[in-house]
Amino acid sequence: MLLKPDAVQRGLVGEIVRRFEDRGLKLVAMKMLRVSRSLAESYYAEHKGKAFFEPLMAYISSGPVVAMVLEGDGSVALVRTMMGKTNAAEAEPGTIRGDYGLTIGRNVIHGSDGPESAKREIGFFFKPDELHEYRRIDEAWLRE
Repeated sequence: MLLKPDAVQRGLVGEIVRRFEDRGLKLVAMKMLRVSRSLAESYYAEHKGKAFFEPLMAYISSGPVVAMVLEGDGSVALVRTMMGKTNAAEAEPGTIRGDYGLTIGRNVIHGSDGPESAKREIGFFFKPDELHEYRRIDEAWLRE
């Protein structure tokens, strides 16, 4: 998952992380960084050639982002539900984009759309030794 420059600039990082932890997802990696043009082009390669690609490149590299990895049962689907629709104007209230997103281009968060893309995207930001395996003290109460 990636908290975009607008989330960082607006001071929403802690609130968004809290929402995921409150749902029982386990934070196993997190870092703040500035996305270079080359990293942005690789990360968003599937959008190359689309009308929004250049504005996206300028935006995602305009300020710091926070990359993170969350674990938990059904984590990809849960994160996607919690994020809400990509277009913030269509996102339901109570979702992250519904509560904090302003437009489709300023929607505060990116999340992988499946386990394979998650694995690929994690590799852009984290080395294997930066993913921390541990047991949350409340896991017995969160999972059957």
